[in-house]
Amino acid sequence: MYNGNSEAKATLPKNGNGTSVPREVNILNGEVKATLPKKHSNLPHIDINGYYQFITFRTYDSLDDYLKKIYDTKKTNKQKQQEIDNYLDNSNNGAYLNEYILEYLNNFFKIEDKKLYDLVAFCIMPNHIHLLLKPLHKLSIVMQKIKGVTANNINKILSKSGKFWASDYYDKAIRDEKHFFVVYNYIKNNPLKLGEAKATLPKNGNGTSVPQKVNILNGEAKATLPNRFYGIYEASELQKLERLK
Repeated sequence: MYNGNSEAKATLPKNGNGTSVPREVNILNGEVKATLPKKHSNLPHIDINGYYQFITFRTYDSLDDYLKKIYDTKKTNKQKQQEIDNYLDNSNNGAYLNEYILEYLNNFFKIEDKKLYDLVAFCIMPNHIHLLLKPLHKLSIVMQKIKGVTANNINKILSKSGKFWASDYYDKAIRDEKHFFVVYNYIKNNPLKLGEAKATLPKNGNGTSVPQKVNILNGEAKATLPNRFYGIYEASELQKLERLK
């Protein structure tokens, strides 16, 4: 950490739609500097107060022999996580996060915003979840609350018992503005790997659409079940459109 120069919240850079990037920065020699030390960039579970975190966790039943082999390799955590994500995107193992579970989790993450964390974005894939947020408590406490409460409620919904989430999780502290938007867009685009129909309208066990109410807008039927992706920038634009109606 640099000492001797005053720290301040800089004028935040703008993204494509003109809204500010939510992050803490230091002013050093006239430049905007991210305060995360480079030497920490590959360490697991970086719990630094005030930093945004990219977090991934998955269902317990998604673990299989192939994933175990990935964990046992000598690759970096980043390389392992990328391989795991790619595999889980195409795996049906532990794919419980659909239909009413999808709706429950969507609501849960929004309700806990400003209580457990400052929420930026999430996507709920069939067997794993990506989050971009700033913890308001120690990261371990935030994850314990998220996984503990949701596991208990999801097991009740599914009439299951035992472990629901895998015990581990992946986290990466956001370094700077570029890293922030790389992660944001990764989360935003991840559900598209499922195909447009699956990304926006979950299916039940026999492949038919989940019964739900629809809204008629401009001659099109819009499903009211939440999408797999949520992001503050898209939500902000949607709220603007709602106010114009």
